[in-house]
Amino acid sequence: MYFAALLARTEDGWEASDTELDDVETLSDLADLARESSSDESTVLVLIEQEDAWFGVVRVDGEEDPRIYVSDAAAAARSSYGEILLTDELLGRDPGDDDVADLDSLDLDGTEDGEAEDDTEGDGEDDSPSAEAVPHGPVGDIRILDDLGVGEKELLTLSDDALTEIADALGASDILEAVR
Repeated sequence: MYFAALLARTEDGWEASDTELDDVETLSDLADLARESSSDESTVLVLIEQEDAWFGVVRVDGEEDPRIYVSDAAAAARSSYGEILLTDELLGRDPGDDDVADLDSLDLDGTEDGEAEDDTEGDGEDDSPSAEAVPHGPVGDIRILDDLGVGEKELLTLSDDALTEIADALGASDILEAVR
């Protein structure tokens, strides 16, 4: 089960709204959604969690590039919402690697007409680019919430109820619970 909410900083504190991510396909779409939720160029946090698996925080400050933190990249990689957050830059990959990997994965050994290919190595391992390892554990900006009261040490040790703990530190737990 997924939960996603926007927390927008206002002059009066934080405002929360739950959000549907069905129309969000890229990090840019997510950043635009966050910017639309704020009347000025204040800080907006997008909080996403998959129950008992991972959570992510995307921070958008005005027109600056979004900052991202994901608690467990490998778990998030198995999620459609997590894939939005796991950009090439966040994972330390060159943005053009996908194109090269796609070319490398083409079967140009004469079996493209449906002939059976012999697996002479017999190792049974998947050498496809999609099997590329995504790190287990956290990735991204561990200082994303430092100025808001959640230091890197606290962020790295958050429990299963991480979003509530973040909201508590921000003084926004009541409004986050109201949209849950």
